[in-house]
Amino acid sequence: MTAPGGAAPGAGPSEGTTRRITDIDTLKAIGHPLRMKLYRALFVARTATASQLADQVDEAVSLVSYHLRKLADHGLIEAAEAQSGDGRERWWQTATRELRILSEDFRDEPGKAVARVSVSRLFFEQRADLYRRYMDEEAAWSQEWQTAAIDSEYLPRFNVTELAALSDELMTVLKKHDARARAAEAAGDTEGRENVAVHVYGFPFRP
Repeated sequence: MTAPGGAAPGAGPSEGTTRRITDIDTLKAIGHPLRMKLYRALFVARTATASQLADQVDEAVSLVSYHLRKLADHGLIEAAEAQSGDGRERWWQTATRELRILSEDFRDEPGKAVARVSVSRLFFEQRADLYRRYMDEEAAWSQEWQTAAIDSEYLPRFNVTELAALSDELMTVLKKHDARARAAEAAGDTEGRENVAVHVYGFPFRP
């Protein structure tokens, strides 16, 4: 499972940084529903204060500040350079560009495996909610954006090696296009850019 990745340059963590979560405490830290929303919102914003994030998630600033500190305690977010002259405001950014949570790191105990699946379910539910929102608001987007949006399902027959190869190749392609877009934006090509969510799943199933 991969959490949000691909922020634009000019703010946030170093280029290409990845955090692989392997301990249960950090997994539980990101596995809280509000913290997961805050992490995603902060990733999109690049840098933000607790009050700015509170407006986005419709929660009290004090509650948001508490959960941001919990994320920071586990190295998931970090202090960012202030974006205003108000010294009372604390600015945050994600500590890495990508989070990876792999099943192989939580197989040694049944409780850890259950916790990892629970976090995966929560990521999926929030991703599904994001796509539901797009469908509800689709008519408000231009015809060009509606045409460019992706909604596909393929049902190939693979062995495990072929599925792993597809996963690696898809990630390579996504990162290539992300790097190209970030470079263009850094060069001043900002016209018409929007935040885009790309969700990719590949898993075995039996009818």
